[in-house]
Amino acid sequence: MPDDLDYLRAAIDEARAAEASAEVPVGAVIVHDGQIIGRGQNRVLRDADPTAHAEIVALRQAGLAQNNYRLSNCTLYVTLEPCAMCAGAILHARIDRLVYAASDPKAGACGSVLSVMNHPQLNHKVEVIPGLLAEECSAMLTDFFRARR
Repeated sequence: MPDDLDYLRAAIDEARAAEASAEVPVGAVIVHDGQIIGRGQNRVLRDADPTAHAEIVALRQAGLAQNNYRLSNCTLYVTLEPCAMCAGAILHARIDRLVYAASDPKAGACGSVLSVMNHPQLNHKVEVIPGLLAEECSAMLTDFFRARR
């Protein structure tokens, strides 16, 4: 659990960097053997790319670092519950563990809205640990959207 908190704090740093670039503050890191091999932050606006969610950016970087799209024995830490697109990518990448902070009541695909992650018909299962540092990450998102209204 202490390592999980440290890595989730690294994801929070990515979320803050996204916010500094006027992106929705979501950040992610991927860890393999105690090392961060992928970092991501929302880049949808900067890259004019609807797929540039923090998780996808981190998955791409980790895949390059491993020279493999399969990221077995890796943990993904993210500040917000993944959407359906990101959940699908996590499953295809064969990530072993997912640790996320805030639930997403509008688009979460790990149980909040949809249950893409660990659907019984899919062959890959991911250990999912929700809710670590949830209050901090929820507050960051709430503050971000409140400032834009």
